[in-house]
Amino acid sequence: MQPKELADKIAAIIDDKKGNDILVLNMEGISYMTDYFVIASASNTTQVRAIADAVEDKLAEEEVFCRHKEGYNEGRWILLDMGDAVVHIFLEEERNFYNLEQLWADAPSEGFKGTGDGE
Repeated sequence: MQPKELADKIAAIIDDKKGNDILVLNMEGISYMTDYFVIASASNTTQVRAIADAVEDKLAEEEVFCRHKEGYNEGRWILLDMGDAVVHIFLEEERNFYNLEQLWADAPSEGFKGTGDGE
């Protein structure tokens, strides 16, 4: 799976789970760690975990596995390293506090046009 395809698939999975404010940032040439960040918000820790679980489960079906996971127990900000894409799933207040969009303002936004159910 190509990096952009992976990032778009992750964004679609998050959208299916009613994630909010989904943003795909192109990190190519900006970060050596990954090609894309996928950032999203959820309204409670249960939803944050459910979104993370869905991303892992759906991608595992396609032989794409999580290399590293952080924050699952707390459920306030879960990071999933999927290789070519790193997923950040935040509680809304945590996302506002850490403001990754501003931190990585040099990264072009690829945008995501979901179903609108979760946005």
